[in-house]
Amino acid sequence: MIRILANTTYARLFAAQVIALLGTGLMTVALGLLAYDLAGDRAGAVLGTALAIKMIAYVGLAPLTNAIAEYLPRKVLLVGADLIRAAVALALPFIDAVWQVYALIFVLQAASATFTPAFQALIPEILEDEGDYTRALSLSRLAYDLENLVSPALAGLLLLVMTYSGLFVGTAAGFLGSALLVISTALPVRQAPAKRRSFFQRLTRGGRIYLATPRLRGLLALNLSAAAAGAFVIVNTVVLVRSGYGGSEADVAYALAAFGGGSMLAALTLPRLLERLSDRAVMTGAAALLVMLTLAHGICMLTAGTLAWALFLVAWAASGVLYSAILTPSGRLLRRSSHAEDRPALFAAQFALSHACWLLTYPLAGWIGEAFGMAAALLLLGALAALGVWIALQVWPDADPEEIEHLHPDLPDDHPHLVEHGRRRHRHVFVIDDEHEAWPTHG
Repeated sequence: MIRILANTTYARLFAAQVIALLGTGLMTVALGLLAYDLAGDRAGAVLGTALAIKMIAYVGLAPLTNAIAEYLPRKVLLVGADLIRAAVALALPFIDAVWQVYALIFVLQAASATFTPAFQALIPEILEDEGDYTRALSLSRLAYDLENLVSPALAGLLLLVMTYSGLFVGTAAGFLGSALLVISTALPVRQAPAKRRSFFQRLTRGGRIYLATPRLRGLLALNLSAAAAGAFVIVNTVVLVRSGYGGSEADVAYALAAFGGGSMLAALTLPRLLERLSDRAVMTGAAALLVMLTLAHGICMLTAGTLAWALFLVAWAASGVLYSAILTPSGRLLRRSSHAEDRPALFAAQFALSHACWLLTYPLAGWIGEAFGMAAALLLLGALAALGVWIALQVWPDADPEEIEHLHPDLPDDHPHLVEHGRRRHRHVFVIDDEHEAWPTHG
């Protein structure tokens, strides 16, 4: 996996990702302390609202910013987003009202909704070999999981020698470091669209390609499954450990580390597994196992109470493995389902639609857990995850070849696409585009 870092362009971009993630992790800790200073016992509500604002920004703004920025050079887009995020981080220590937190978080997440899909769409152009790209996806997953483990520890060490305001400076440094690495990297030129499109067409193109592609409709359903199970872990681990087990803050960290460690283990093993099995088999199989694990945990809690502590940690580690196995291969599906010129729009659509799943499951995990208990939350979210698996199996055919025979009854005889392939009925790698607006098996 590490050998792909021999590609210097990718290595610099991966370093930019890691540095920015560390900065984001520091900000997460600092934001909690700032919220407590501003709101006292209401800090949890402030952070919950900030998280909701983050999801709303991701869902609503990713396609919008992609449509606005379609004709901007990639380097300008990525560096500009990093500079905005750095400016917001530097402004946060100086605010004195909760509404200002919300406003700045919205601006920061709007910049992230611009940066992240554009960054993700760039990697498959740099790593054209599918095996290398799969390793890059696993390495990216490892970076996210390591950030969850390293950033809190780094923040704790820094807080020994500075106030939490200094952490925001560290966050800004992370974004500035990311910007400098992007500036120093020679990026592939963004392919110009084959034709100019209206703003509305640019806004909706990624979503239209996404929802017209069977394997991506399956991916959306599996995003729902992963979000349902993952939301319980993220939202309710602290409640379950502190109240259910009477554990300490360190025990909460151990539980989250078990989940993150499981995710890292999956990321390390997936490249070889995907050489033997199809994406569909790995992703739907992992989702089905995650459903069974979540429902079994809920039934055990309902009938026998909390699991033994060691068994609980094993369950969280297993959940991390399965969660990562669902989400890590998603970039392969997006790459396979688009031309290079449409990838930024498609990655923006995935970014928005996947976070829409989290926007649904985050509040469900919190509200159901508080109102009806942890067992009820596990059972409801497990049922929602099961629905996602069922939908994925229905809409994503088991036979999912890249090349598909199809007919073009409406194109004129002299159309370049017909001239290239010689006849109206032909076979080639099939993706949704201007000449192929519907999947062959769906009209």
